[in-house]
Amino acid sequence: MQQQYPFREIEQQAQQYWETHQTFAASEQSDKPKYYCLSMFPYPSGRLHMGHVRNYTIGDVLSRFHRMKGFNVMQPMGWDAFGLPAENAAIKNNVAPAGWTYSNIEHMKTQLKSLGLGIDWQREIATCKPEYYRWEQWLFTELFKKGLIYKKTATVNWDPVDQTVLANEQVIDGRGWRSGAIVEKRDIPQYFMKITAYADELLADLDKLEGWPEQVKTMQRNWIGKSYGCEVEFPILDAAGNATAETLKVYTTRPDTLMGATYVAVAAEHALATQAAANNPALQAFIAECKMGSVAEADLATAEKKGMATGLFVAHPLTGEKLPVWIANYVLISYGEGAVMAVPAHDERDFEFAGKYQLPVKAVIRPIDGELSLPLTAAYNEHGVLFASGEFDGLDFDGASAAIAAALSAKNLGKRRTQYRLRDWGISRQRYWGCPIPIIHCDSCGEVPVPADQLPVVLPEDVVMDGVGSPIKKDLGFYETTCPTCGSKATRETDTLDTFFESSWYYARYASFDTDKAMVDERANYWLPVDQYIGGIEHAILHLLYARFFNKLMRDVGLLKNDEPFNKLLTQGMVLKDGSKMSKSKGNTVDPQALIEQYGADTARLFMMFAAPPEQSLEWSDAGVEGAHRFLKRVWAAVAAHVEHGVVSAYSAATSTGELNAELKTLRRQLHLTIEKISDDYGRRHAFNTAIAAVMELMNAYAKLEGQDDVTRSVRQEVLEHAILLLSPIVPHISQALWSELKPGSQIVDAAWPVADQAALVQDDITLVLQVNGKLRGNMTVPKTLDKASIEQLALQHESLQKHLAEGTVRKIIVVPNKLVNIVVG
Repeated sequence: MQQQYPFREIEQQAQQYWETHQTFAASEQSDKPKYYCLSMFPYPSGRLHMGHVRNYTIGDVLSRFHRMKGFNVMQPMGWDAFGLPAENAAIKNNVAPAGWTYSNIEHMKTQLKSLGLGIDWQREIATCKPEYYRWEQWLFTELFKKGLIYKKTATVNWDPVDQTVLANEQVIDGRGWRSGAIVEKRDIPQYFMKITAYADELLADLDKLEGWPEQVKTMQRNWIGKSYGCEVEFPILDAAGNATAETLKVYTTRPDTLMGATYVAVAAEHALATQAAANNPALQAFIAECKMGSVAEADLATAEKKGMATGLFVAHPLTGEKLPVWIANYVLISYGEGAVMAVPAHDERDFEFAGKYQLPVKAVIRPIDGELSLPLTAAYNEHGVLFASGEFDGLDFDGASAAIAAALSAKNLGKRRTQYRLRDWGISRQRYWGCPIPIIHCDSCGEVPVPADQLPVVLPEDVVMDGVGSPIKKDLGFYETTCPTCGSKATRETDTLDTFFESSWYYARYASFDTDKAMVDERANYWLPVDQYIGGIEHAILHLLYARFFNKLMRDVGLLKNDEPFNKLLTQGMVLKDGSKMSKSKGNTVDPQALIEQYGADTARLFMMFAAPPEQSLEWSDAGVEGAHRFLKRVWAAVAAHVEHGVVSAYSAATSTGELNAELKTLRRQLHLTIEKISDDYGRRHAFNTAIAAVMELMNAYAKLEGQDDVTRSVRQEVLEHAILLLSPIVPHISQALWSELKPGSQIVDAAWPVADQAALVQDDITLVLQVNGKLRGNMTVPKTLDKASIEQLALQHESLQKHLAEGTVRKIIVVPNKLVNIVVG
């Protein structure tokens, strides 16, 4: 055995062995309990980063641990391969997005393999391949027929130069992130998925997810945003001030504040705004201004509040008071009814707007246990007690909400309503590199889903990206077709699906990776739900919500039996350097490949697992990496020194004949306490850092062991074998090499997880704290079976107490079994 740690050689050998023997190929044909461990799949950017290393190492540690524990483990990998970055790279590098993507996949796959991950690569999927997206097209058509996918006009961010819709995060200071053009708001037809039809179930089933972090469940509850409020209708007044049959409808979660409404505000796209602007150039110009910039709710919350009076009025539904109608840039047409009742005294946005345009502020809510200081310097938005509200004075939030809703209902101008913040999911993207939407537009038949036997609708991959619009909109070979219903000339839909579509069901496809007969087959019901899902907290809302939604959709079309896709969720923290997230723009990245080449994959894995618990952020440390490497060299050296004298059978109380001395008993007790602790660290706590620390302590104790007699060598063998087993999920390459040295002819991948020897945990000696008058003065080690009188006698004779006992007469001796002796002197 080499004396120096040859990490490059052993890592290459281990990876070759696993590949040749298909060690991690998963099969449903097993009598073992299944364990499906899944880390969120990567976007094939072409370069592995440290976040990837951390994410996939965590999953690999859990997979290897459960494999040793006797589980039938599946750990697959794939590529979230569609998306805008490929288009941008294609334009920049003058290549097709497909070629760029496939090249990156091969490169990143090589990088991932160099980490030594126990992945079943036969299950690999890439979402940009027709054999994958064919099935989401099939699901689209099924849901379209059921009405769960529909088409409507929606407001989007439009870049007039790039001729494309921008996501909210691609609008920077009102301009397109790439072109710099002023962004417009446009109303265009788009497809939507009716996720709101599942809102109640998505909310209620969060309570079933006991293995999810509370933080994530709270984020999802808030995103779904179930609220109880009131629908209120304000009669629209004619030019003479008389109420018409038409009303302006709003939804509010604060019906208790209705008596404080002083104006109403509508979105620029609202029908009332269009009506008011018909002969008003100033209003038309303001509406056009509102249509510039982001449509993101978060952006509007911080933007300067702007508005303009329409000249129209509505009547307060309960008092008949005449209220002006304003157009306001903080009201979104896509939220609620596209209109709000404005109560400046009790809403911050309304208060800011009213202050800017000198609109009335009427307070109607005071604190339950006090008065309201008037005039207001800020909105009072707490629940309280009504005043200045006529018949509703003195009512609290619940009482006022019920009474006002009843009064509105009696006048046929409102009713109680449950509302969700969650909106239906807009899935259309006016981009090229995505899954084609399987719809054909026919002048006679309308929108016709592509029949199942004509799927997939294949995205042309040999295209030229010029940065203006989508190439398939100009490709007659793709665009022109015939109607599958009537045979007439027709056109294909050229929008593609939101890339969240692909990542919302990939976990199920891994279980049925090779079927060409269905989206998933019966194997999915063997593997699902995923036992452990791992990924960043940044995916806590949208990805996880959409994946839960898709699981329920697949269940309801008869493909799956489970209600939820992921039993347990681990959200790992970020990798930081110099206190901030690693990024190219900050120049603080560390190349994983360079790290592996310099120190080896095991060192990278060990450092990542040791530097911080998985759910916390990890601060990069070059010294920490070097320390991890030194520890592995120490382990290698310890095994090499032992093997030099010849391997022996590990100590076992059942088969060994030699007597253990106190030192060996203590070391064996530490070993088996370590086994118990690390089993819990891996299995329940996911505290890999403390597991590593425990092995380090064990190896420190081992290093102090002297002697090469047969009994000592058998204990040495036992400690080394178990230390390697305990480390193997984290550092599998060195563990495989050292195991074959300690146990020639066997492979560690076939070894079971160790079980603590309970007999070894029995302690022959105990250490007692020694006190005089309650103050710590020393300690002593005694046999555990020693009687109380003998303990008292030994304590009185103990050298460390003599000076303190000489200060008086012993009045009393208190012995707390297995803990301490306190001698009272007076």
